[in-house]
Amino acid sequence: MNAFDQPSRQALYPHLIDRSVMMSAVALNSSIWQGTRIVAPAIAGLIIASAGIATSFYVAGSGFAIMVVVMFTLKVPPFERSASKGTGRDMLEGVKFIKDNSIFSSLIALTFFNSFFGMAYVILMPVFAEEILGRGATAYGLLLSVSGASSLMTTVYMGTRTGMNGKVSVLIGGAILSGLFIAAFALTTDWFKSFYLAMSLMFIIGIFNSMYRISIMSSLQMLVPDQMRGRVMGFYGMTYSLMPIGGMQASLVAIVVGTPIAIAIGGLAVSSFAVGLLVANPKIRGLGQLLRESEQRNFSRQKEAQTAPATGN
Repeated sequence: MNAFDQPSRQALYPHLIDRSVMMSAVALNSSIWQGTRIVAPAIAGLIIASAGIATSFYVAGSGFAIMVVVMFTLKVPPFERSASKGTGRDMLEGVKFIKDNSIFSSLIALTFFNSFFGMAYVILMPVFAEEILGRGATAYGLLLSVSGASSLMTTVYMGTRTGMNGKVSVLIGGAILSGLFIAAFALTTDWFKSFYLAMSLMFIIGIFNSMYRISIMSSLQMLVPDQMRGRVMGFYGMTYSLMPIGGMQASLVAIVVGTPIAIAIGGLAVSSFAVGLLVANPKIRGLGQLLRESEQRNFSRQKEAQTAPATGN
């Protein structure tokens, strides 16, 4: 269901808002997802305990039904659409568009790289909680929860700071620091066996990870043409599917060098990749200018659309 829901949702909501508040909209959308990730399991647990597993699925399904009803009430302004040439042709056009535009291929590649290498620590967190720290399931839950909480806090903060949109220091800096702190978490947890140090580092990881992910998402939404947005955001949505595969590759590396070293390698790989993009791609360095030009073009189109009826009269 998410394969259909996420790309279509990401393609739709930019048409419902002003482009000048895109980062706030992206942050709000992300905060809802992150907030429900924290609250929903607790609610599901209460439902399962009181009414059974089947009821929890009925409640989840009814949530989608309510969303469908709400979607029918939305009034989406007209926008340019491209005629479908078939699923296969449309997908190939999306791939070609991303490949031919280095700014999009770079941003999406960074998210893929992070999910495959950087986020492997999420999959292997039980090893840190149980085998390295010796604290068991409670520590596992706390380590992930503190990262989720700091990520949510950062998301809400960025939603109120529209001036941060398009700042390369936020996007690339967030990716670099996220990777470095992932490596620091893996190594220092192994060296010092300190649960509180691990908690502190997970809190910091959540901050920087959220910073650059929101920056990438808002940049894509601002720059991708309307007729290509669904396809591009569909490829971006594959990011979340790469995390389990990344966990598998980290597990294989861990067999040879150990879990802390494997996770540290992944974090440093993300930081190195982000630095490489900054050095090699001038469009990444000029991202702020690209976004300002896109916003100006959109403003001009809106102004023309508003004055067109008056001209006709």
